[in-house]
Amino acid sequence: MSPRCVNCHPIGDIPLQGDDSHIHKMFPKRGVDGKGLYAMKCANCHQLENTSGPHAPPGNPDWHLPPANMKMIFEGRSAHALAKQLVDRKQNGNKSMKQLLAHADDGLVLSGWKPAEGHSEPPLSHSEFKKAWITWIKNGAYAPAK
Repeated sequence: MSPRCVNCHPIGDIPLQGDDSHIHKMFPKRGVDGKGLYAMKCANCHQLENTSGPHAPPGNPDWHLPPANMKMIFEGRSAHALAKQLVDRKQNGNKSMKQLLAHADDGLVLSGWKPAEGHSEPPLSHSEFKKAWITWIKNGAYAPAK
């Protein structure tokens, strides 16, 4: 539920940015594949790696939002709703528990822990996140009370 995650999993089709999760200043749109529309492709600004300089765009070779047909919305979700969504194959890209576990090491997910200059890191280290993720999945992916 960190802004590092929520910003790329918005309710709408415009990504969020910053620790306050404000609307992305360039107003890019998600597009069918999650990689933007027309001349406003994510990769136009989000390069293969972080751009140097304060508050410059973070980078990753696969920078994108979830695709339009599987938005994986985190913004505004309670812990209960997010947990239920994450394990629902109809809402999580048809991922099994094993695939969800592997997703914690996806290059784009890992890039959240390599923020560009001026951007904050998630509240947990990646190893702490991964340990909590493994524990959650191995204990049945329990959805906390509403």
